[in-house]
Amino acid sequence: MPYYLAVDAGGTKTDFALADETGELVRVRTGSIQRQRVKEETARENLGEALRRLEAETGVAMRSVARCCIGTSGESVPLITDWLREAFAASVGGELLLLSDVEIALDACFQGERGVLVLAGTGSNLAGRAATGEIITVGGWGPNLSDQGSGQFLGLEALRRGFLAIDQERETTLLDRACAHWKLESRNALIEFANSNPAPNFTTFAPIVVSAAEEGDLVAQEVLEKAGEDLAYLAGLLIGRIRKLESTHAFVAPPVAVTGSILANVAPVREGLIRALRLTYPEIQMLDAPADPVLGALWRARRGA
Repeated sequence: MPYYLAVDAGGTKTDFALADETGELVRVRTGSIQRQRVKEETARENLGEALRRLEAETGVAMRSVARCCIGTSGESVPLITDWLREAFAASVGGELLLLSDVEIALDACFQGERGVLVLAGTGSNLAGRAATGEIITVGGWGPNLSDQGSGQFLGLEALRRGFLAIDQERETTLLDRACAHWKLESRNALIEFANSNPAPNFTTFAPIVVSAAEEGDLVAQEVLEKAGEDLAYLAGLLIGRIRKLESTHAFVAPPVAVTGSILANVAPVREGLIRALRLTYPEIQMLDAPADPVLGALWRARRGA
């Protein structure tokens, strides 16, 4: 019986599922294996731990895997793709499919059918499939160029708006929370830290921004609202491109699913996305449950290229 390995390589965690033709055998989770996010030694340790656990819990040798599908952000970046190909070839048998993280999430929900997937976690990305079968992507250009609505966005935008609030003479707790989070003694120290090179990991501040919003900080609430609106804008661009591909006068917007830690767990961002999208597409169908990207990677692994 053939075995299949599905991998969702996120910015802060990696989910692995080993399966046969009938169903999943086991899932394991480790830290990130993305070389843009962690050092090579850390990535190798995380990958090795996951593969050892898969073998120990199932008795299936990784060399006997028929096909492995990996979904990752930065799938066009050689630093990421070259390392993944080399590392998996050294330990895992069979064919390797390397796709974007948003594409496996799209397949988790729609399995080759028409639809749109909005992903916002550590980073962000969007993908859609038209009735023609063509896949379109929007965003996903990395933390310095896009990543709207992501954890990176929330952390950095909160600092930007926090300092803007000084000029606006508005009250916010965001800057004091940031100093406490990074153990900095003053706002001047925060300015130096935020502008340092290499840049800090602003994603770690995102949960604190969410907490501030929940406790009534209006500036923090605006950050979450902005995140949802930005994702809706990108989704609107993607739907518009699908409409051009389908060339029909009776166009109906495709259903939309979401995934990623931000959209799955931060209700104001998710609700802001839905609210803004429905201003343009009042009847648009939103899937209730967040996508499980591993299921999309498993579907592709079983199906092949």
